[in-house]
Amino acid sequence: MFAVEVYAAVRCFVFVEGKSQREAARVFGLSRDTVAKMCRFSLPPGYTRAKPAGKPKLGPLLPVIDAILLEDRRAPVKQRHSAKRIFERLRDEHGYGGGYTVVKDYVRLCRARGRETFVPLAHPPGHAQVDFGEAIGVIGGVRQKMHFMCMDLPQSDACFVKAFPRETTEAFLDGHVSAFEFFGGIPQSILYDNTSIAVAKTLGDGKRERTRAFTELVSHYLFQDRFGRPGKGNDKGKVEGLVKNARAKFMTPIPHAPSYDAYNAVLLERCRARQGERAGRYPETIGERLVADVAALRRLPPVPLEPCEKRSARVSSTALVRYRTNDYSVPTRYGFQSVMVKGFVDEVVIICGGEEIARHARSYDTAAFIANPLHYLALIETKPNALDQAAALQNWALPEVFQHLRHLLEVRMGNKGKREFIQVLRLLEAMPMEVVTFAATQAILLGVAGFDAIKQIALARIERRPARLDLAAYPHLPKMDVKVTRPADYAALVPQTAQVIA
Repeated sequence: MFAVEVYAAVRCFVFVEGKSQREAARVFGLSRDTVAKMCRFSLPPGYTRAKPAGKPKLGPLLPVIDAILLEDRRAPVKQRHSAKRIFERLRDEHGYGGGYTVVKDYVRLCRARGRETFVPLAHPPGHAQVDFGEAIGVIGGVRQKMHFMCMDLPQSDACFVKAFPRETTEAFLDGHVSAFEFFGGIPQSILYDNTSIAVAKTLGDGKRERTRAFTELVSHYLFQDRFGRPGKGNDKGKVEGLVKNARAKFMTPIPHAPSYDAYNAVLLERCRARQGERAGRYPETIGERLVADVAALRRLPPVPLEPCEKRSARVSSTALVRYRTNDYSVPTRYGFQSVMVKGFVDEVVIICGGEEIARHARSYDTAAFIANPLHYLALIETKPNALDQAAALQNWALPEVFQHLRHLLEVRMGNKGKREFIQVLRLLEAMPMEVVTFAATQAILLGVAGFDAIKQIALARIERRPARLDLAAYPHLPKMDVKVTRPADYAALVPQTAQVIA
C-alpha cells in the first residue's frame, strides 16, 4: 500500500506538470498500471475482495449457528448462547475443527444484522410521557422499596417526579393530578406503556380496553391517551431516560426522609432546580424551552379529580370493611351494610349512603387490623364485660387520668362504675380528647368523679363558662348536716372563769 504522499506526488506530476503516465512510471519507478490507478483515485482505495472469503471448515455449519441464534430469541436473556458457547457446541456436537475467531466474527455480524434500528422522533410542544420506576429509600426509619412516577415533557425535557409506597391505581391517579398542578396545565396527549393500571386488555387489532379508573382520569382532564408497543421501551425513550436519570441524580445516595410527604417536597424542589440546567445539544435551559410547552398545555378544570380507587364492599359482623387485604373499622351501627371504599395514597375513606362514616390512615401491610376505638364504644356500652378484651381498645393510648378515673368509679360503684366509665369514654365521640381529659382531672380534684360531672365540666369548658354541678346526683359522696347557729352556742367559746366573775 503506497502512502498518501506518493499518490499526491504522482497526481501532481501528471495533472499539474502535464507529464505522461509512462514518464511518471519511469520517474517514480512504478508500473504503468499502478500510475493509472493513482490517477483514478485521489487516496489509496484499499484492498477490495472480489468475492467473500471462503470458510471451508465453518461454511457447512453456518445453518447450525443461525438456528442457535434464532432459538435464542425465545430464551431468557441470561440463558442465551455466547460466541464461546456456540464454538464449544460446534466442536463437541458437530466435529468442528476450525478456530474460535471465525466463529466469533460470524456471530457478531449475525447479531448486528438482527438488531433493531429506529426512526428519529419529533416532539412538538404540549405532549407528555409517563412511566414508573423503582428505588430504595429509608422513609420513617424503615428501609423499603419506593415506586416513583415520572412525567416528562419531551420537547423541553421538563420533568415531574413523585414517590409512593406502591405502584397502585391511587398512586397513578395522584401522580397525574400532582403533575398537572406542577406544570400548570394538561398535556394534549400522554404516552404510556401497557401498564395494567391503565389497560385492562390489549386487543388483537392494537386497540386497548381501558380500566375504569383510567377512563375516569381521561374523561376528567380530556387529554389524548397513547400507548407504546408492548415490550418496546424505546417508543417512550424520553421518560425511560428520565426514570434512570431521576434514580441516579435524585435518589443516589439512598434518600432518608421522615415521611413520603417530606421526601416528595424534596423531589419537587429538585424538579424545579433542574429547569435551570441544559439537556442535550440545546443552548437554552430546560426552563426556557418549557415556555413553549406551557403555552401549548390545556387549562386545568375548576375542580381536580379525586385521586382514589373506588371499590364496593360489605361491612362484616364485627364492623370491619376489607380493602386490599386489610380490615378497617366503621361504627357498629353500620354492620352488614353495603359501603363504598375510597382508597387514597395515604388514607382510606368509607362511604355509606353518600355519607362518610369512617376515615383511616392507609396501611400497606398485609392482613392488618386498623380500628378506631370510638367506633365500638356504643356496642361496648351494652356489653361492658367486653371492655378489657375489645381488640380495638388494646393499644388505645389514653392519658393516665382515665385509668385513675376507672379505678375510682369501680371502687365506689362496683360494676356500675365500669358502665359509667364507658359513658365517659363516649364523650370522646363528640368532644376533643384534651377537653375530656381536663374535665376528668377537674372532677377527680373536686371529688365528684362521675359521668354527669365530667360532662358538665367539659361542656362548660367548651362554652367558656363556670360549671354548675348538682351534687345530689352523687349519692356516694359523704352527706353534711349544716345547722343554724344560736347565740347560746357561743357560750362554749367563753372561758369558765369569765362566766363565774360575771
